[in-house]
Amino acid sequence: MALALRLWRSLPLGRSAAPGLRLPTGAAGSREQCVLWRLRGAEVMGNPGAFKRSLLFSALSYLGFETYQVISQAAVVHATAKVFRVEEILEQADYLYESGETEKLYQLLSQYKESEDAELLWRLARATRDIAQLSGTSEEEKKLLVYEALEYAKRALEKNESSFAAHKWYAICISDVGDYEGIRAKIANAYMIKEHFEKAIELNPKDATAIHLMGIWCYTFAEMPWYQRRIAKMLFATPPSSTYEEALGYFHRAEQVDPNFYSKNLLLLGKTYLKLHNKKLAAFWLTKAKDYPVHTEEDKQIQTEAAQLLTGFSDKN
Repeated sequence: MALALRLWRSLPLGRSAAPGLRLPTGAAGSREQCVLWRLRGAEVMGNPGAFKRSLLFSALSYLGFETYQVISQAAVVHATAKVFRVEEILEQADYLYESGETEKLYQLLSQYKESEDAELLWRLARATRDIAQLSGTSEEEKKLLVYEALEYAKRALEKNESSFAAHKWYAICISDVGDYEGIRAKIANAYMIKEHFEKAIELNPKDATAIHLMGIWCYTFAEMPWYQRRIAKMLFATPPSSTYEEALGYFHRAEQVDPNFYSKNLLLLGKTYLKLHNKKLAAFWLTKAKDYPVHTEEDKQIQTEAAQLLTGFSDKN
């Protein structure tokens, strides 16, 4: 505005008309248009008040454009900084997860419970679930955390349906919630769980964890007790079902994608071969599970179970 006032004060009170503006003839203009422009130019220049108002409007338009550019640039800088900030948080989160720092990871990510970022939200769902699985977590607190984790996973999926990790962790959290909602809900949820695991694999065929989890789904329904099968048939026309052969296929596929990625996959390969009465291959995979380096509490439990199953072989022989 100050610039506009200075321009206003510096204008002369009267000057001769400026030469008319020339427009090219043809598509963009004509000789008649040139005459019209000259007449209008003379009219404005011959009227100091009109000319000053016109120039003032031009100055204000220029200032408005400059302000718009400054605001736009500031918005871009802010958005860029926000992206860098999210990436920094994700790097910290992944480092803590790989380091087994479950509680520190949860403390970091729980600061962003209101985030709209799918990558943050599915990681928060995973961290919340991991806290629920800790041995020191009470049953009451575990239940609250399980439902909380499901909410984060659901929001992650809503924000980005193309995220394989969001599909995977949503399915995992639905499965966890089923433990508190009875056999009917658990069986009903099984269809949804399978759907999201399959979608996760479709989106990322190289994710060994999603493939492994699909194997667990198959294994679970293959070994479903007879009384649960009867209940399932009473509740659903076509209850979910699977075979040990299907489960074995997924466990092997996961191992091909990422060899020795998870001690539980080795254990379940051994247990599935036991179900199929192939003791030689069962012993091979159980030995690998027993010898797997212990990094987590779960690894220790799996090592113990594998050793017990192998001891059972020796006793029978």
